[in-house]
Amino acid sequence: MPEVNVEINGRKYRMACEEGQQKRLIGLAERFNDHVEQLKGAVGEIGDNRLTVMAGIAVVDELAEAERRIKALETEVLVLTRAGQEVAAEIEALEASFAARLSDAARLIEGVAETLDDTAPIPQN
Repeated sequence: MPEVNVEINGRKYRMACEEGQQKRLIGLAERFNDHVEQLKGAVGEIGDNRLTVMAGIAVVDELAEAERRIKALETEVLVLTRAGQEVAAEIEALEASFAARLSDAARLIEGVAETLDDTAPIPQN
């Protein structure tokens, strides 16, 4: 199993990961370290453990907010999908109604044309 070295709050940590996940783990550690550094800038030196716990809680808070937004978007997608299906059904019904009326109109026009053919004198040359 490959190992990578990451740095959090100025300390190096050796971590194992699955093959091919080295860059991802390093990137995640860098993002977490950014949170630690931001908190350190905001609250000052409060001790490594406390600072790391606060950064962890901040990251979990962001994750919880992202999960809430994802759930809201999934609900919105479901509502929009249902609305789209309803609109599609309405369009199909309107198309069927239009086709039926067009067919009725064509029959009426054919009937009028037949009547005119039957009653109109044929011109003789």
